[in-house]
Amino acid sequence: MTATCDIGLIGLAVMGENLVLNMESKGFSVAVYNRTTSVTEKFAQGRGAGKNFVAAKTLEEFVGALKRPRKAQIMVKAGAPVDAVIEQLIPLLEPGDIIIDGGNSLWTDTQRREKYLKEKGIHFFGVGVSGGEEGALKGPSIMPGGSREGWEALAPIYTRIAAVAEGEPCCRHMGPDGAGHYVKMVHNGIEYGDMQLICEAYAILKATVNPSAEEFAEIFGDWNRGDLDSFLIEITANIFTKKDAETGTPLVELILDKAGQKGTGKWTVGHAVEMGVPLSVIGSAVEARILSSLKDERVAASKELSGPAPAAFTGDRAQLIEAVRDALYASKIISYAQGFVQLGVAGKLYDWNLNFGDISSIWRGGCIIRARFLNRITEAYRRNPGLKNLILDPYFRDIILRTQSNWRTAIQTAIAHGVAVPAFSAALAYFDSYRQNRLPANLLQAQRDYFGAHTFERLDKPAGEFFHFEWFK
Repeated sequence: MTATCDIGLIGLAVMGENLVLNMESKGFSVAVYNRTTSVTEKFAQGRGAGKNFVAAKTLEEFVGALKRPRKAQIMVKAGAPVDAVIEQLIPLLEPGDIIIDGGNSLWTDTQRREKYLKEKGIHFFGVGVSGGEEGALKGPSIMPGGSREGWEALAPIYTRIAAVAEGEPCCRHMGPDGAGHYVKMVHNGIEYGDMQLICEAYAILKATVNPSAEEFAEIFGDWNRGDLDSFLIEITANIFTKKDAETGTPLVELILDKAGQKGTGKWTVGHAVEMGVPLSVIGSAVEARILSSLKDERVAASKELSGPAPAAFTGDRAQLIEAVRDALYASKIISYAQGFVQLGVAGKLYDWNLNFGDISSIWRGGCIIRARFLNRITEAYRRNPGLKNLILDPYFRDIILRTQSNWRTAIQTAIAHGVAVPAFSAALAYFDSYRQNRLPANLLQAQRDYFGAHTFERLDKPAGEFFHFEWFK
């Protein structure tokens, strides 16, 4: 087979199919392969008909269609299936060729695969792709991690197919080995936080002023025209406009309150804990999903456990809506601040030299967490690449200080009405802890020394000098 294709893709599920259509629409010739031949044939005769694709029936045909250095992107389920495809490709490739994993793989798997393939002279890239099926087709946010040499070969394709924001492609080289997949993982964790915060805003308003679905659409639509302008707020407003065809009821009210998750949020929180990084907002979002899954237990508990008696809200409706909006915005800033701290610690741990300005800039378009305020985050890190915490940037510091009264009011209102707002509360607790020059950890250290002789430092002695007290005397 003549080598005519710029890139090839293995795995024609929804994301893979839309990505290759995106690539072809941007002028690239693409080889496609799926383990189930009928899937490849269906694509070739359907959405791919008459376009610049080579539909391969075997991996040998697939590799033979690729120009050198060959670029083969894998879009299959994370884990063992990726390793299986890699092993099938290795005998067919040559030094200098590139294997790309475009799925949501664990970054440590990417590091292992990169090291393994480097020994064989083959470049391996872990590429985070965000935006869902629409983003894949029209332009996603792309987070590539791998060698600089391999990136030079991939850049002309990925920067062309990526979304564009403020005139810049939403694609940058993140760093070596697992950097791309790690950045995508934290992106997904932040996405968990964003979604939970929006749900808590909804829960407070529903329990107090109880807007109709139409009013909720107006509220979120109004928020989307301001500082909270984002993809997730936009789709939330749209969700409230949809009604069930059978009953005429707002569809959202008929959906079972039992959330699912695929694991990237848990990965994010798990590694943050391992590195000693506070990630309370995303952690609360992950726990909220887990708690929601206990539907049967919650239904049973609701018959045994009671909270504050339902009471009509007697305050100013508009002021409460504004307070909830401010709480959502402030909590969102805290969530992103925590996420970037995690990226910073991981970047140092793995020597990735992550560029926060680049990361925030490629999240401005194409991806699920795209939002107006990412422009401000990009500006903050380009202004001060060494910024320790996003909330110390003057722009975000001023927002936090301006909104904190409403933030507290929203949480107090939720507590008074028995509404769980774990992510709002976690965000405020982080802010209140971070701004303190003294925390009650002095007592904690005394306790640790009391039962375990773990020692402690003293305020009136040089740092790094440790003491033990004979508490039992």
